[in-house]
Amino acid sequence: MYVYTIMNLKKSIIYFCFFCVLLVSAQENTTNASLQYFDVKVVVEAKNTGKRIKDAEVFVEGRYYRYRLIDNHYLVKAKVGDELRISHSDFETVYYRIQSDEEIKILVEDYTPLNDENEELYSSKRKRVETSDLYHQFLDSAKFYKKKDIDKSLTFIEKILRTKPSTSKNAKTYKTLADIYLFWKQYDLAIYNYKLSNQIQPSATTKILLAQAAFLANNLEYSQQILENIVNDKLTDFEKIDVLEGLGDVNLKTKKYVKSKNYYREALKIAKKNGITSKITDLNSKTADVFVAEGNVAKAKATFKSALNFAAKESVNRVLKEEEKVADFLNQNQRYDDEIKLRKESLKKAATQKSSKNVSVHKDSITSQKINYKIGNAYISKEAYKEAIPYLKQSIKDADEKEDIVVEKVATRKLSEVYAAVGDYDSALKSYQDYVKLVDKSYIKKEQEIYQATRLSKTIANNQNRIASLEKDKELAESRINLAYTNQKLSEQSSQKQLTIIYSLFGGFVLMSLLVYFMFKNIKQQKIANNLLALKSMRSQMNPHFIFNALNSVNSFIAENDERSANRYLSEFSLLMRSVLENSDEDFIPLTKEVELIELYVKLEHNRFKDKFEYSIIVDKTIQLEEFSIPPMLLQPYIENAIWHGLRYKKEKGRLNISIFQKDKETLSILIEDDGIGRKKSQEIKTKNQLKQKSKGMSTIQNRIAILNNMYKERITVNVSNLFENEEGTKVALLLKKN
Repeated sequence: MYVYTIMNLKKSIIYFCFFCVLLVSAQENTTNASLQYFDVKVVVEAKNTGKRIKDAEVFVEGRYYRYRLIDNHYLVKAKVGDELRISHSDFETVYYRIQSDEEIKILVEDYTPLNDENEELYSSKRKRVETSDLYHQFLDSAKFYKKKDIDKSLTFIEKILRTKPSTSKNAKTYKTLADIYLFWKQYDLAIYNYKLSNQIQPSATTKILLAQAAFLANNLEYSQQILENIVNDKLTDFEKIDVLEGLGDVNLKTKKYVKSKNYYREALKIAKKNGITSKITDLNSKTADVFVAEGNVAKAKATFKSALNFAAKESVNRVLKEEEKVADFLNQNQRYDDEIKLRKESLKKAATQKSSKNVSVHKDSITSQKINYKIGNAYISKEAYKEAIPYLKQSIKDADEKEDIVVEKVATRKLSEVYAAVGDYDSALKSYQDYVKLVDKSYIKKEQEIYQATRLSKTIANNQNRIASLEKDKELAESRINLAYTNQKLSEQSSQKQLTIIYSLFGGFVLMSLLVYFMFKNIKQQKIANNLLALKSMRSQMNPHFIFNALNSVNSFIAENDERSANRYLSEFSLLMRSVLENSDEDFIPLTKEVELIELYVKLEHNRFKDKFEYSIIVDKTIQLEEFSIPPMLLQPYIENAIWHGLRYKKEKGRLNISIFQKDKETLSILIEDDGIGRKKSQEIKTKNQLKQKSKGMSTIQNRIAILNNMYKERITVNVSNLFENEEGTKVALLLKKN
C-alpha cells in the first residue's frame, strides 16, 4: 500500500509539471502573438462622396506610409496596441488604437476632393488641387532624400516654399526642414525652424521635437522649459511618454537623479499600460543609467536585466544595443567574466544579423569588429593576454573587410601591446608597424571627412540662406510692384506740389500719432502713479479706534494689578502692529500672512470681550494658500464691524465664524459671519461720531478694493448681507481670485 501511494505521488508530480510546461508555453505563445507584427489595410474616404483620400499622411509609431495606387489603400505594418495617426491639411488629425489585423476605414466629414468630372466648373479649384498634389510630391521627395542627400532634400523644401503653400502646409514644411537639420546634427538650424513651424501653427509634436533639438544642442534649460509648459496639456499617450522621457533626460544630465527617476517611472507606467515595448525597453535602460550615476549597482543590474528582457521582444539590433550598455556597465564594475560571457552572446546575435538579407547596418550599429575588440579588451583587463589575442585578430579582420578604420586602428594598437606583454616582440613590432600605417591612413581619411564636412556646412548654409530669403524676396517683389504702380499714378494725376502736400500731411499724421501716443502713455503712467499713491495713503490708515481701545484694555489690566495679562496683551498687540507696519508698503501679501494677522487680531478682541462672543477660524486644508495673495488688512475692518457693532451690543453671548474654502480652481471664498444685532439695529443705536467713523472706514475699504480691481483686473468681490431673515446677524462674502 505504501509503495502504491509513492508511485501515484510521482505520477501526479509528473502530470503537474507537464501541465505547468503547457501553461507557460501557451502564455508565451499568447504574449508573442500580441507582439507579432501584421499588415493592416487602411482606407481613408470622404463621407459625403465616398471618394478615397490619397494624399493623407499616415503614421504608425513614427513610421510613414504612402498610398498604394494599385490596391487603392494604405498598407501599414503594426501590432496590437500601436497608435495609428492620420493627418491632412484639410481635416483634423485622426488617432486610432489598432486592435487586430482587420481593415480600418476612416470616414472624413465635409471633405470634397475634386475630379475630372467637375474640372470645367471648378478651374480655380483645380489649380489649387494641382498645387496641393505638387506640394505632397515635393514633401515626399524631401523626406525620401533626408537621410541620403541633404542638398536634394533642401532643394525640394525650397520648391515647396515657392508654391506659396497654405498656413498648415507652411508649418508642416518648416517642421520637415527642421527634421532634416536634426538628422544631420545641425541643431541650431533645427531649433530655428521648429520655432518657425510652431509660430505658424502651434503643435504639441513640434514642441516636443523642439525640446529634443534644444537638448541635443545642450540648451537644457530651454528644453526643460518647453516640456514643463506642455506636460499638463491634452496629449496622446505617445506624446505624453515623449514629454516625460525628455524631462527625465534633462534631469539626468543636470544630476537631479530623484526627479529623473520619477519622470521615467511615470512614462513607464503609460508605456506598460499601452504595451509600447520599444519605450518600455528605453525607459528601463535609462532608469538603469540613473542608478549607475547614483552608484546603486544592485538596482542598476536588476533594471538593466528588465530592459534586456523587453529588448528581446524587438529587433536583434535593439537587443545588441542594450547588451552593449549592460556589458559596459559590467566592465565599469570590473565584472570581466560576466562581461565576456554577455559579449560572446552578442557576437552570436551579430553574426545572425549579418547573415540576414536586406539588413541595413547603421554607423552606430553594434558590429562584430566592435564586440570582438571589447571582448579582447576585457581579457586584457583581467590579464588573460593569450585569450585576448584571437579576438583582437578577428576584430582587425572584420574591421578591414568592412572598412572600419577606427576599430581596426585601435584593435591593432592593442594587439601590439598584448604581444609585448606576452614577450612576442617580433609580432608586437609588426603589429605596431601596421598600426602606424593605419594612423597615416586614418589621418588621410580624417582630412577627407573634414573637407566633406566643410562642404556640407557650406551647402547647408547656402540652402538655408536661400530658403530664408524666399519670403523676403516675395515681400520685396510685391513692394516693388506696389511702389511702381503708386509712382505711375502720382506722375499721371498729380504734380510735385501735390506730392509735397501728401508727404507733409503724412508727416503731420505721423507726428500727431506720436504725440497722441506719448500723451496717452503719460496719462496712463500718471493714473498708475496716482493709484499707487492713493493705495499707500489708504494702507497707512489703520482705525485708531482699535488702537485706543487696545491701550485702554492694557490700562484696565494694569489698574486691576493684572500685570501678566497686561504684558501678554501688550506683547500680542505689538506683534499685530509690527505685522501691519511691515506689510504697509505692499499691494498684496501672501494669504498665509493675512490669516495669521486676523487670527492675532481676533484673539486680542476676544481677550477684551470674552463674555460677549466666541469665535472660530476655519481654513480648508486642501487649499494651496501660497498660490493666493490678498491686500493687507483687507479683512480686519469687516471683522471689527462684526465685533464692535454687532456682537458687542448683543445681550447674550454671540458667535463669530470666519471660514476660507475653495470655490473653484482659480477662486477662494472668504466668509465672515456674526449672529449679532444686525446692521439696522446697530445703525439705530450709534452716535453721530460713530456713524462718521464707520462711514469713513467702509468707504476707504471700498475705494481701496475699487483701485486694486482697476489695476489688477477684478480680483476681489465683496458682498455684505443680513445673516437671518429678521435682519439680525451679518454675513460678509468675499471672493478672491488667484495671483
